[in-house]
Amino acid sequence: MDHEIDAGAFADRYVAVWNESDPAARRAAIASLWAEDGVQFTESAEYRGHRELERRVDEAFEEFVGGAGFVFRSAGDAVGHHGVVRFSTCMVPAADGEVAWTGFVVAELGEDGRIQRDCQFAEPPLPAFPDARTTADEFVRRLAQGDPDRIAELFAEPVDWRVSWPEPEHPAVPWIRPRSTRADVADHFRTLGSACAPEEVRVDRILVHGPDAVLVGTSAQTVKLTGKRFATSFAVHVTVGGGLITQYHVYEDSLAVAEAFAG
Repeated sequence: MDHEIDAGAFADRYVAVWNESDPAARRAAIASLWAEDGVQFTESAEYRGHRELERRVDEAFEEFVGGAGFVFRSAGDAVGHHGVVRFSTCMVPAADGEVAWTGFVVAELGEDGRIQRDCQFAEPPLPAFPDARTTADEFVRRLAQGDPDRIAELFAEPVDWRVSWPEPEHPAVPWIRPRSTRADVADHFRTLGSACAPEEVRVDRILVHGPDAVLVGTSAQTVKLTGKRFATSFAVHVTVGGGLITQYHVYEDSLAVAEAFAG
């Protein structure tokens, strides 16, 4: 049944159970994930059947999620074949912070895709998510490389996106419109690159305070459609959470850009 396993989707479902706040929804999710006689093994205990698994998940939620304010996340490394899925998961503060616990799960699935048995191993914590400075530096590096899809990988979904224009869309400037997804972000940088010939785009300074970073620089470009040039100073305010850009606010001379597109 290896061709039937979507390991990433399975890991997401597994992790979501431990974050579920509604007891009825948690119970239903457990029944859909584990077989009726499914068992989970940890280093110190075992839990057989839905009733024991419900108790196990309920207690974990009350202690770590509802009580201590943590959330569980998949590490995005899930793989599976021949009815077996393995992946890593971590526990981090819901308000962002360092990894408090890391687990490694190996799950054996039955013909119906539900867990027959899974073994959970505690591991040393994964490295902390990149901080605002590291993420901002990586953003600048990828920006210089000019690959829109690689730039977009640094953004969370949804992202709080804002540009300093009077309206969220501009009829003449093709990249000025609302954005929220990674596909939107990639389209923004792709459209910007196809509409303008850059002479110089330079980040002169990066200021960091906690999860926030402000990139200050200058940009000089020529609009391919009109042949007009614009030059502007800019500031980009990014907020980083979990190693991804969750907020992206741009402040620039929008009038200079709009005039370069006029006519």
